[in-house]
Amino acid sequence: MDNRVPSPAPVSAATPSASIPDAVRRATYIIIAAYHEQSAIGEVVRELVVDFPNVVVIDDGSADATGREALVAGATVLTHFVNRGQGAALQTGIDFALSRAAQYIVTFDADGQHRPSDLPKLLAPIIGGDADIVLGSRFIESADAVPPGRRAVLFAAVLFTRLTSRVKLSDTHNGLRAFSRRAAESIDLQLDRMAHASELIDQVRASGLAYTEVPVEIRYTSYSMAKGQRSSAAIRIALDYLIGKLLR
Repeated sequence: MDNRVPSPAPVSAATPSASIPDAVRRATYIIIAAYHEQSAIGEVVRELVVDFPNVVVIDDGSADATGREALVAGATVLTHFVNRGQGAALQTGIDFALSRAAQYIVTFDADGQHRPSDLPKLLAPIIGGDADIVLGSRFIESADAVPPGRRAVLFAAVLFTRLTSRVKLSDTHNGLRAFSRRAAESIDLQLDRMAHASELIDQVRASGLAYTEVPVEIRYTSYSMAKGQRSSAAIRIALDYLIGKLLR
């Protein structure tokens, strides 16, 4: 079963909210899992709340001021009192958004890598009824901005996903994603940590809902690179996913 739809035509990012109706922006919840991100999360939230009033940060057991910085910047903050991992934090956020009657849910990284100006093109296929799930990809257009070492790890992740999930995507570990309400209701992440990204692709395929990829730009900085996954961690993530898959 292949429920993928062709990637849509590009949406201009010159005016971030111009192509998004006000009613859609108010019905969109942006979910950010954050762990020890006090130096970045405030600016991330401030960029988003200009156009999206419902920004939800899940402070995943941080020992620093992540939650306070997010709150001051304008986010709703949910707190895990112990660090459970990104998968668990995202599921907490998705459940919260659904309980608040969200019609559109976006997952967004806490370290400043993602651009709010990419959100119109992420939401456009859902608004237009062409897809229920939209996945951001840094490889549809030029991948020159992706550091070579990171590019190699990401390509390996794509191959791994194609072998294990039989889903043909160009970028399987990009945290920038959008879901319609009915798509979000089909997501039930059981893998608490980074293996959730592969688990989510399994659930996208199993949902039978239409999905597509759109090009997005990742802002690589020394901070985001330092926070990113090491290539040595990829083996652990793959093992966590495979063990979880066997146990389900």
